[in-house]
Amino acid sequence: MKAFGGKVLFLDRSDINTDEIIPAKYLTEITKEALKPHMLEDLKGFDPQAPESRNARVVVTRANFGCGSSREHAPWVFEMNDINVVIASSFARIFRQNMFNCGMLAIELPEDAISSLFRHNDGTAEITPDFRNDTLTIISRRGRDTVPYRIAKFDKALVEAGGWVDFADAKY
Repeated sequence: MKAFGGKVLFLDRSDINTDEIIPAKYLTEITKEALKPHMLEDLKGFDPQAPESRNARVVVTRANFGCGSSREHAPWVFEMNDINVVIASSFARIFRQNMFNCGMLAIELPEDAISSLFRHNDGTAEITPDFRNDTLTIISRRGRDTVPYRIAKFDKALVEAGGWVDFADAKY
C-alpha cells in the first residue's frame, strides 16, 4: 500500500478538468515520469513551481474534480508528484475510479466538511488519513479536526492491494 498524507495543496475551485490536471499535449509521453513537471500547468492562477505545490502530498478541492476526458494520465501525474490523496465534494466518475485503480485515495466529503478543511488553508496544513478507521485528520496553525469518510469495500481493497493490477494478480 502507498504512503498517504502530508502537506496539503488547496485548489479552491470546482470543475477542474483532466486537461487542466495534465494537458493533452503530454499524452504522447511514453513514461509516467515524463508527466511529472506538467502537473496542473494549465490551471489558471496556479504556480506549479511554488513550494506549496512541489511539497504537497494531498489535494483538497471542490466539486466535480477530474471532469473531462477519461485519461489515466490525470491520476498518474499526481502519483509521479507523490500526491496519493485527493479530497473533494465530488469527482467525475472515471477519474475517481482511475484513482482507486492506481491504488490512490479519492475521498469524497460533503461540501460543509470541505469548507471546514479550507479553513486550515494557512500554508501549514497537513492531512493524515487513517485508512483502517475511515477518518482523516487535518492539523494546521488553526487547530486540528478529524473528519470521517467512507470508501466502498471494493475500492478500499484496490487501495490496500496497491491498485487494480496488483489486486488482480493476487485474486485471479
